[in-house]
Amino acid sequence: MEKSTAVLIQGGALGTVGSTMASQYLVVALAIFSSLTQVVIEASSWWSLGMNPMNPMNPVQMSEVYIIGAQPLCSQLAGLSQGQKKLCQLYQDHMQFIGEGAKTGIKECQYQFRHRRWNCSTVDNNSVFGRVMQIGSRETAFTYAVSAAGVVNAMSRACREGELSSCGCSRAARPKDLPRDWLWGGCGDNIEYGYRFAKEFVDARERERVYQRGSYESARIMMNLHNNEAGRRTVYNLADVACKCHGVSGSCSLKTCWLQLADFRKVGDALKEKYDSAAAMKLNSRGKLVQVNSRFNAPTIHDLVYIDPSPDYCVRNESTGSLGTQGRLCNKTSEGMDGCELMCCGRGYDQFKTVQRERCHCKFHWCCYVKCKLCTEIVDQFVCK
Repeated sequence: MEKSTAVLIQGGALGTVGSTMASQYLVVALAIFSSLTQVVIEASSWWSLGMNPMNPMNPVQMSEVYIIGAQPLCSQLAGLSQGQKKLCQLYQDHMQFIGEGAKTGIKECQYQFRHRRWNCSTVDNNSVFGRVMQIGSRETAFTYAVSAAGVVNAMSRACREGELSSCGCSRAARPKDLPRDWLWGGCGDNIEYGYRFAKEFVDARERERVYQRGSYESARIMMNLHNNEAGRRTVYNLADVACKCHGVSGSCSLKTCWLQLADFRKVGDALKEKYDSAAAMKLNSRGKLVQVNSRFNAPTIHDLVYIDPSPDYCVRNESTGSLGTQGRLCNKTSEGMDGCELMCCGRGYDQFKTVQRERCHCKFHWCCYVKCKLCTEIVDQFVCK
């Protein structure tokens, strides 16, 4: 009997240990699942609306989805958070221009960084920029700002062109410094509406996330929201008055003026300057973002901020999302970032010859066309090892 009892007790102990181990495995499994879920969430973004917009299977480009209602369209759009899906259902005709804004931001990012080690490359149609956006770097700050700016730009113009049912021409007040005999009218870009809707839509993903105060995730949310706002305000602040002359034989005896968006290249240039002077931030004991170096002036709402150092963009790294610079074209004679020394990170470069064809010796013929010859030139090019 004693032996049997001992066996029973031992079995009970083993059962308890097994139960404890099972619980531990369950906790680990849940943690892994949670992290994987987070990666999946981060791997998809509303930026994907700007990818392949001319693809006939892209739901944003399929006009028939508007006829059968909002739900089919919104359910087909990848990368939207729950809040963004609700806005999609309420403002289905806006989604095409959200996509145009995302595309504008992506193209401008690639232009501004075309001579940098990180050149704003898109890696797929869902995450768009890949894992590199999971790092709160200067580059991430710029990307969030320029894409938010792109949405303001696209929505404001769509209002002016009568593409949206809920807005029209700008109702901005007449500037006080406009000469009294100039007319304030015309149909200006509706920057007020574009700003408000872009703020509601783009920030929705960040605002519906809830993380523990003082955590890294909460810092990223604050960083993203700050840079979104900096991008929107850059578009808003660069908008200016445009005027058109009226009068007999162009006498310009009368002028009509309206509010007009700046060319988006000007917005990109301004944001690139903000990128160069972006402020490094950290969390303080109260869970707020503060500047790492307190000797500098604190960043304003118009400045870009970041919380992580940039990864090494010289070599390919799957964990950080860096594509490296191997195979990138470089300028042998330049001492800037596009120069072979800096672009290739000291690894050296290969030289090859390529044939370039371009139009040349163009002449205007009456009337009315230009005729050119096709010239061929052999040029040296250099690529990083």
